[in-house]
Amino acid sequence: MKKSHLIAAGVGALLLAVGLGWWWSQRGNASDVQYRTGKVERGPLQSAVSASGAVSPVTQVTVGTQVSGQIKDLYVDFNSEVKAGQLIAVIDPETFEYRVRSAQADVDAARAVVLTAQANVTAARAQVSRAQTDLAEARRTHERNLMLVDKGFIAQSTADQSNALVNTSSEAVKAAEAQLGVSQAQVQSAQASVAQREAALAQARVDLARTRITSPVNGIVIKRAIEKGQTVAASLQAPELFIIARNLRDMQVEASIDEADVGRIRTGQKASFTVDAFPGRTFEGVISQVRKAALNVSNVVTYVAVVTFSNTDGRLLPGMTANVRVITDQRDNVLKVPNAALRVRIAGVEPAAPATAPQDAPAAAVPATPAASGNNPLAEFRNRLVRELQLDAAQTEKVDAIYSGARPKFMQLRELPEAERTKARERITADIRARIAEVLTPEQKKRYAEMQAEQAGRTMTRGRIYVPGADGKPKALNVRLGITDGTQTELLVAPGSTEAAELQEGASVITGVVGGSAAPAARPAAGAPRMMF
Repeated sequence: MKKSHLIAAGVGALLLAVGLGWWWSQRGNASDVQYRTGKVERGPLQSAVSASGAVSPVTQVTVGTQVSGQIKDLYVDFNSEVKAGQLIAVIDPETFEYRVRSAQADVDAARAVVLTAQANVTAARAQVSRAQTDLAEARRTHERNLMLVDKGFIAQSTADQSNALVNTSSEAVKAAEAQLGVSQAQVQSAQASVAQREAALAQARVDLARTRITSPVNGIVIKRAIEKGQTVAASLQAPELFIIARNLRDMQVEASIDEADVGRIRTGQKASFTVDAFPGRTFEGVISQVRKAALNVSNVVTYVAVVTFSNTDGRLLPGMTANVRVITDQRDNVLKVPNAALRVRIAGVEPAAPATAPQDAPAAAVPATPAASGNNPLAEFRNRLVRELQLDAAQTEKVDAIYSGARPKFMQLRELPEAERTKARERITADIRARIAEVLTPEQKKRYAEMQAEQAGRTMTRGRIYVPGADGKPKALNVRLGITDGTQTELLVAPGSTEAAELQEGASVITGVVGGSAAPAARPAAGAPRMMF
């Protein structure tokens, strides 16, 4: 009994020792935190928008029919090249030919009615002439009778009879004239009937002509939707017979751009795309149009951007799915940090002080010497002005003076309440832009407006990164971020700031935590558009 108790006590002690050893090893592992690091690099960076679309001809025409009937003949097939006016199909014309004959007979009958009415007019005019003659004779007889009554040769009753004959003849003239008017109206009615019958004949001839389907443009048949002997019915809308592409050398891709990215798309931007039919090959194009009509599919709003390109070798065919990449912005020589460094969050490590001056601080907004301000957005834009607008020495001096004169104005923004700073900054910015435009030539002003539009699409966001400290512990830095290519993001570091010393080319940044706790970073909220002049 005592031996079993000893065995049980020994087993318990052994289990307790094993448990304590495991707990101590886990405790040691939990405190042993390691960090993965990356490097801050300097070099070119491109920001792009990806979308998908379909290849289509720039101009394609759907050929239909306005009459119903059976397809009698087909003269073209898929991929047939056609000329404008070329006969490509025929609908059985027999029914329409009989309609033309019937309409022609109606016209002939109506013209015969006109001839009859015109003959009646002639007869009515003869009746009028006869009645007028009778009236003139009755008046002469009545006048003689009045003379004879005065001389006593005849009785008064004879004169009264001749007077009654005058009145009767006068009414006969009126009746004949009325009959002439009726005959003339019948002629006009018959002529109107002829016009109606001629219009019906013309319509029948048009319908007969429409049985001959011709090509409206020069091009190539990319779709044929009918077969010989098929019956087509044109009732509420014209049925589709063919689709003819005017030109397969100049084509386009209609890409669907998400509403969150459409603000970065502008006419004239370069675009590249790939198609599954030619893996590994990239085709180049240009944004020629951004359509303002929104497409809402399942509560997803997109806009169509048209990418035009040259298809000289004819390899790309209509309907191919294209994966489009539009370069919306690019930098030639900037600091960039791996995106993984922006997603790291280390509990309990916070920045000691604000990373950089506020956006409206003069050091960040208007440097004292723009041309030599290092990695400063405004300095880069100023240098672009000098380079792309080809400013002469006098213009460059004036632009630098405008920048320097704006510095005190931006310093005064610190004294304003936060709610008033934005409007005040916008007024200063507008004034600077107007003053710069005054020193430019008309050609330079046009390019300057384009550069402003480009900068309007660029946004600045804020983020946090961690760097290894001198004691081996991580150090947090709040930073301003520019464009990103999905792998690396531009760092906007103000010269002379704490970040400029910490985040130089080749500096290490923490991209991950091994053996410790790290929370993924929330995506930085997009800030207001960066103000470029």
